[in-house]
Amino acid sequence: MSKLNLDEYENIIIYKSLTDSGYLASIADIVKPEYFKNKSIASIFEIVKDFNEKRNKLPTITEIKTYLITDEQKEAFRQLAQSFSELDKNLDKDELYENTEQFLKEKAVYHTMLNVAEDVSRGLVDTSDVLQKFESSCSISLVTDLGFNMYDDIDILIDDLNTEQSFIPSKWEWLDDTLGGGFLESGKALYVFAGETNIGKSIFLGNIAHNIASQGKNVLLVTLEMSELLYAQRICSNATKIPMKELRQNGPSIKNAIARENGKVFIKEFPPATITPNQLKAFIKKFGEKGIKLDAIVLDYLNLLHSTVGNNSYERIKNVTEQVRAMSYMFECPIISATQLNRSGFDQDNPELATISESIGLAATADVIASIYQNDEDRELGIIRLGMMKNRYGMRGNTQAMRIDYSTLTIEQADDVDLEEAEDDTLNALAALAR
Repeated sequence: MSKLNLDEYENIIIYKSLTDSGYLASIADIVKPEYFKNKSIASIFEIVKDFNEKRNKLPTITEIKTYLITDEQKEAFRQLAQSFSELDKNLDKDELYENTEQFLKEKAVYHTMLNVAEDVSRGLVDTSDVLQKFESSCSISLVTDLGFNMYDDIDILIDDLNTEQSFIPSKWEWLDDTLGGGFLESGKALYVFAGETNIGKSIFLGNIAHNIASQGKNVLLVTLEMSELLYAQRICSNATKIPMKELRQNGPSIKNAIARENGKVFIKEFPPATITPNQLKAFIKKFGEKGIKLDAIVLDYLNLLHSTVGNNSYERIKNVTEQVRAMSYMFECPIISATQLNRSGFDQDNPELATISESIGLAATADVIASIYQNDEDRELGIIRLGMMKNRYGMRGNTQAMRIDYSTLTIEQADDVDLEEAEDDTLNALAALAR
């Protein structure tokens, strides 16, 4: 089937909606009455859709006619019925869906333009909202793939089982073992570190960015809290082991050390609570346009992204988390971020999922959530604990001591600290959550 004029394609949409319930189901929630030039044709589509929803079957020609009230509706349907006989009833499925998708995109973009123009005239323009509307219009997709056929495609499953999963190590043995090897290289995973204010979440994220880049990987570090240059100073101190306060006197040493790194760390600063997930997505796409493959994205931190969706903080952070996780699929790389413990979690030796700010939405969406915490004894020892609160890829409930060198902001695993008692407490807390 050759590609038709989009205006003429309205007839095909009505025809296929009358003859193919699967086709109707794929477009029912996307097609809007204003997409049809003729209001009578739009009403006929609504009749077909409503009939199918209520009776779980497509209406016959005779049944449709009983719902036609106005002369305009009857005449429009008469002309449509005449065109049905001219249509190729063996329409190529792939081409049909491709053309329908294009029709819906163009109609959606056109009406979005009209709505935005109206908002402009009324002085009601929100740039982030406009971007989200256009992106939503352009991202319309009709999924025709039925998914994985468990029985017919069993050989694909066997091949996948025999394919070794690829990971990007964090270079901390405990974390890599707990995660089953490290961060999933193929992406499709969101990793979140949860901790109280000023406990070192940004230090952890900066170390992770450097550790990944030191393996020849490209990392994007998005900072919503501190400047690009300050973050760069931290990573330089971490990479060179030159104390922060001595960096100024060691320019040549820094340059030589960084030049030996195989990977790259791109640091991008955005003001907090100003950039939406859609705007962040548009920015990340620029790397692909320049031929740069990102192996990991580090986001400092999740809660500081702006959301135009939701009426309260819970709905907003849930929307943000879902969109960020979706980016790991889109860009095929792991996304590593942080979140804030609420006040009830600040004084707990072993924070639970419930102590994460707006925890329900975030905890349900993230693939891995690790806690960062300290008790009074830890502060005296100069250590911070990592605890695994949620882990789709391995163990949970155990804890590990980490030591921070605050002069270079370097984090090392502290195997000399016995946390056996704390591990028991964490396991008990998580068991209680599961009940």
